[in-house]
Amino acid sequence: MFLSLLFIKNIIWGSDNVKLIVGLGNPGKEYVHTRHNMGFEFLDYYLEQKGITPNWSNKFNGLYLQTNLLGEKIIFIKPQSYMNLSGGVVRKYVEYFNIDVSDILIISDDLDLMIGNFKLRDKGSSGGHNGLKDIEANLGTSVYKRLKIGISKNKDLDTKDYVLGRLSKEELNLVHECYSSLVNVIDDYFSIPFSDLMSKYNRKNR
Repeated sequence: MFLSLLFIKNIIWGSDNVKLIVGLGNPGKEYVHTRHNMGFEFLDYYLEQKGITPNWSNKFNGLYLQTNLLGEKIIFIKPQSYMNLSGGVVRKYVEYFNIDVSDILIISDDLDLMIGNFKLRDKGSSGGHNGLKDIEANLGTSVYKRLKIGISKNKDLDTKDYVLGRLSKEELNLVHECYSSLVNVIDDYFSIPFSDLMSKYNRKNR
């Protein structure tokens, strides 16, 4: 049965690599515009800018969109298992579509970056981010590509309350300016080596 499914997928997609782009967040209207939903909301923004109608389908407890863009075969997903269990969803997509870990890009919020900044990483620790921690546990490696979007810190608030809090209007403006820059980052991700991508963009965020 597995070989039959793989054969069907190869007919549809061909034998070339498929890139998996994962935006992290929490499902539900109560989490819209919260700091922990940078991954979800940037994916929506990116697809809108590319003129792609996000007709999301549901598989393995994740919303997904299969498309061809800039010469690449791509699956965009938004795990619906809540942040702390994102890794199990990612692993199921990786296994089902036979995706190499080197073709995964995870988009998440980051407390250590100021709002409006971002950073690309090709490996490293979760930095206390529960979504990344669960992905690492499920993939069995910390060597995977990630795009971190800054949400700053607030030492006067409990971390959980802060990341689940809504962005102010001023913060939203800064985030949307960042999103605008990140459209170019994702476009370049499809065409240049990731080491070059980091060199090109990370220096602007130091």
